[in-house]
Order: sequence, then C-alpha cells, then structure tokens
Amino acid sequence: MKEIIHGQGHGIAGRFAGLEDPYGRENFAKIILLQVPFDKTTTYQKGSNLGPEALVEASRHLELYDIETDSQVYLEGIFTAPPVEAEESQDMLNSTYTRTKKYLEHGKFVVTVGGEHAISFAPIRAHADHFQKISVLQLDAHADLQPTYEDDPWSHACIMARVRELPNVTNCVAVGIRSMAIEEKASIQEANTFYAHLLEKNDDWMDDVLAKLTDPVYITFDLDAFDSSLMPSTGTPEPGGLQWNQTLRLLKRVAQEKKIIGFDVVELCPAPKNKAPDYLAAKLIYKLLSYIFTYSTQRGLK
Repeated sequence: MKEIIHGQGHGIAGRFAGLEDPYGRENFAKIILLQVPFDKTTTYQKGSNLGPEALVEASRHLELYDIETDSQVYLEGIFTAPPVEAEESQDMLNSTYTRTKKYLEHGKFVVTVGGEHAISFAPIRAHADHFQKISVLQLDAHADLQPTYEDDPWSHACIMARVRELPNVTNCVAVGIRSMAIEEKASIQEANTFYAHLLEKNDDWMDDVLAKLTDPVYITFDLDAFDSSLMPSTGTPEPGGLQWNQTLRLLKRVAQEKKIIGFDVVELCPAPKNKAPDYLAAKLIYKLLSYIFTYSTQRGLK
C-alpha cells in the first residue's frame, strides 16, 4: 500500500484546508466532507482508497480566498468527518447512506469524497430520499451503465445503471463520455449524453445541459472526466477529456441557474511523485463550493 506523505501545509493535518476551530468543527460547519476510502471493484489502477487522504492533505496548501467569486467559503465551516471504513460493498453503501442521510437531516451540505465511483450510489440515494426528487449531473469519461460487471452489480462500472433505478431520481445527464462497452450502447440516453468529442468547438452545449437538468441537482464527478494530461491519477485515465476552465464554466453556470444540493468527487488514485492531480481535486471541491455558496446566497436559496 502506498503511503501518503504529510507535508507542511496550513493548519491541522487530516482536516480539509487544515481548518482550525471553529471553522473545522462539526457543530459550527455548514459543510461536511465525508471520506469513503473504498477501492474494491476497480479493474485497472488500484489506489483510489488513498484518494480522500491525499486530497485532504493537498487541500492544506489551498489559498482560501477565491478570486472569481470574491469569497471565502471556508467561513461557512467545513467539517472533515471520520472516514467510512468498510471491506464489502454493501457495508460501505449502507454506512455511507446512513451517515449522509443523518447529515442532511441536520441541515448540512454534504460533499462525499471517494474512493472508487461505486461509492456514489449511497450519497445519491440519500439525497434523492431526503429531497424526494432530484436530477443527477454525471461528469465522467465512462458511461458506467453495465447491468453487472464481473458478476458484481455494485461495481464501479455499474454505478449509473443503479442510480437510474432510484425512483426519486428524475433525470440523469452525462457530460464528457468517451469510453463505453458495446453492451452499454442500448442503455445510453442519447439526448442526455454529451460526448467529449462534441464539446470542443464552443460552449453552446452547456445550454442544453442546463435545460435538461431539473431542480434540485446532485453532481457526481469522476475525475477521469478530465483529460488524462490534466488528471493522470485515476483508476482508468482517458485521453480526450474535459479541460479545467471549460469544466469550471459549466459548474459555474449550474450553480448560477440551478439549486445544487450535494456532490461527490471520486476516483483520485494518487501518485507518490506527482501531487498536482491531488491539488487539482482539492481545488475542484473548493471552487465548486465557492460557486454554490456564492450564487445560492445571491438567489436567496441558502
């Protein structure tokens, strides 16, 4: 097993952004960062179980003022919850669901950090049950629509097939897809799938994404949605993916025009000699939180 080397980042080790009290304390924080270091079903590069720890460590090097939104979202408080520890898929999903649902009932905004993409079913289900009707925005290189994979219906390759079965998920919109098995083609909803190779000319496609999402919105972000030159540290890095500024333009618009009620970031597979992807993943979370809390306040949704 790889070891995460803790550096001299800001604040307290093991806390997102190293936040000291009161901002890192549970009873103060409006935001919960729930770590799910689970990596059982990945089939190429293992190591996403180390992703949450690496991301949190990298986050201690973030500047906490966001230029674009002129905000400091950490002032809302971000509590780094103890990780969900489980050896088997059902135990992991049950524990993650229970803890997410509890935080939602307490009025918290939950960010779940994986681990492999299979973990996302639990927070999506918890948000769907709590808010009753949600749509899901999937940013991903892979369709993840296998009915079962290697005799496991809870594999990372099946996550969106399971999500579609949830009765309170009204719609799923996928962005960045560029890899799938022939068996998944029949399950693709073409109108709601935005293939990576069609997104390069301009941003007009973002209008269609926004039109297809119904409020409120949950975002599941597999880091392999990014081009592999930008994000090589994933279980299955794919070339031809999304770029940083392009992705932020989409997320900003979703935050401005929709009510985002939760999100997850998964599939960081940290590499000992390349910390940039760990930092990118931490920055992604902080940027998206900055968008959500800035624009929800402006729209009176907070």
